Amino acid sequence: MKRGNYLFTSESVGVGHPDKICDAISDSILDACLEQDSESRVAIETLVTTNSVTIAGEVTTKAKINFEEIARQTIKEIGYTSDKINFDYKTADIDIKIHSQSPDISQGVTEGQGFFKEQGAGDQGIMFGFATNETADYMPLAIDLAHKIVKKAKELRESKEIDYIYPDCKSQITINYENGKPKEIDSIVFSTHHTEEVSLEKIREDAIKKIINPICGKLISDKTKIYVNPTGRFVVGGPNGDTGVTGRKIIVDSYGGYGRHGGGAFSGKDPSKVDRSAAYAARWVAKNIVAAGLAEKCEIQLSYAIGYSKPLNITVETFETGKFPDEIIEETIKRVFDLSPSGIIKALNLKKPIYRKTSSFGHFGQKPEGDFFSWERLNKIEEIRQVAFGL
Repeated sequence: MKRGNYLFTSESVGVGHPDKICDAISDSILDACLEQDSESRVAIETLVTTNSVTIAGEVTTKAKINFEEIARQTIKEIGYTSDKINFDYKTADIDIKIHSQSPDISQGVTEGQGFFKEQGAGDQGIMFGFATNETADYMPLAIDLAHKIVKKAKELRESKEIDYIYPDCKSQITINYENGKPKEIDSIVFSTHHTEEVSLEKIREDAIKKIINPICGKLISDKTKIYVNPTGRFVVGGPNGDTGVTGRKIIVDSYGGYGRHGGGAFSGKDPSKVDRSAAYAARWVAKNIVAAGLAEKCEIQLSYAIGYSKPLNITVETFETGKFPDEIIEETIKRVFDLSPSGIIKALNLKKPIYRKTSSFGHFGQKPEGDFFSWERLNKIEEIRQVAFGL
């Protein structure tokens, strides 16, 4: 992270963006499997285009699942309920191509099987978690605001306060940093799919008054540039305007580019896949480290080997904001957190049907409620402080 004066931009997309439709379908199938069988192994990919859905992947479960019914219900809940825009839950063609998980992978991630006997990682890979104290939810400001804009648009569409927009929309925020701290918003971009009848002037007026100003008002200055539907027209949208695929919004899903990403997508994967579960754990660790006051910013890297039950490395970067050396923080993490695949799953209760909610507005920074977003809990602060001060 820079510590001087600079601009930084992050984007988000709405629930009806084609890629997010795919994430929602994939995670809805995962939840349906876990609801009936907590040991389900799921790796689902979805593709959408003009009034068409393809679902493919691997599912090993005792659950009885109607994949087509889940896909149609998910599309309906997102808001695609009319054939006027060439994507409709009632008439879309749905193609299912699903088979069971490879037994070679299964023996490495099933406790009591494989070379090491303990539950191992479902694949090799690297995962990053990040937290910063620049917002109340320990997220970078740009992605935090970008998510809130598209979430506000959804709320106003569903309440019909703005009745001419469709579920597909995008936002983008550029923050002006001074001396490494966010000062104000440099620019805001908001684009929304809309009916043909509404004027661009009406869209811009409502977007600024009802969506942008309530979310960003305190950080808007007379220098802030605001762009609403900057092409002038967004009538062809959703899957009719752009093909969507599961896992294609990994930066939107994580930290908006602020902090690194290991490259693995989240949606459609059960928690034996460390691409998902270890990324959640790394966020949990980083957030508690920052909340405990050990650093203002913290990035955690974890890496795993398929079938092996321990992380190959735990690496900490605090960007010169640490109150302790990074080595002390690393040792603290090792003593406080069990970051084995089974340890993560148990600590965060990841075998529950909790994943559909993660498919929109980011996997991080949302409020933990019940079993949902357990990796956002600040439940290790005192233990972290005790260990760190004792080293």
